[in-house]
Amino acid sequence: MNDHMSFASSSENQITGAIVAEFAREFERYLESEVIVVGGGPSGLMAAKELASRDVRVLLIEKNNYLGGGFWLGGFLMNKLTVRAPAQECLEELGVPFKEYSSELFVADAVHACSRLIAATCDSGAMILNMVMLEDVVVHNETVCGAVVNWTAVSTLPRPIACVDPISLESRFVIDATGHEAVVLKKLEARDLLETKGEGAMWVDKSEDLVVMHTSEFYPGLIVTGMAVSTAFGLPRMGPSFGAMLLSGRRAAEIAIDKLRR
Repeated sequence: MNDHMSFASSSENQITGAIVAEFAREFERYLESEVIVVGGGPSGLMAAKELASRDVRVLLIEKNNYLGGGFWLGGFLMNKLTVRAPAQECLEELGVPFKEYSSELFVADAVHACSRLIAATCDSGAMILNMVMLEDVVVHNETVCGAVVNWTAVSTLPRPIACVDPISLESRFVIDATGHEAVVLKKLEARDLLETKGEGAMWVDKSEDLVVMHTSEFYPGLIVTGMAVSTAFGLPRMGPSFGAMLLSGRRAAEIAIDKLRR
């Protein structure tokens, strides 16, 4: 074995060309998707993973330069997360080590769990665009059928030069996985097309069951998952217990698949 390894020869423009060409090729494939997932937290990632693993063409957009939302952090910047039974089954499927802290309450390393979920979503074949924010929704005949997006960096430009037109992406369904802010829902609410009740106060023992139960098509073409469900229906929040986020994402995917097959 050589003590010194030399890298293959390549020019700067070849490297740039590889990035531009491959991004454009993949992006063009997803100008029209079956499902667009808005938000790359645990619910959005789980929904995208489940959809793509069932051969659904799914595009996930995330406004930040990282994925995972609060799933990375756990609670109070202490990167341990908890799930309550039966959601530990999701951790088992993802290959995330965990332990039972007390009766049917499980704890795992947040970074490990988030990394596994991101990798599983990528492995499933989902297309992910980060640093992309939702500016609006496409609505035809009172049905959501796409997303209007722009680069997140555009929002940081000074107002006099911030007029950068967004682009639209078509889909048969959009999933709002944007958490407490419920960004997709709020776009429709601003046009008086629907009304949200606002998130309720903390009640962990009730909230998780209610979030999964109420995961649904809230408006034609728009499915809500995760904490967006709480905002839509006025349900209590649950804090750093993430089982409902995972199971709600899975439920959102099941709803979309059922409707796509009709």
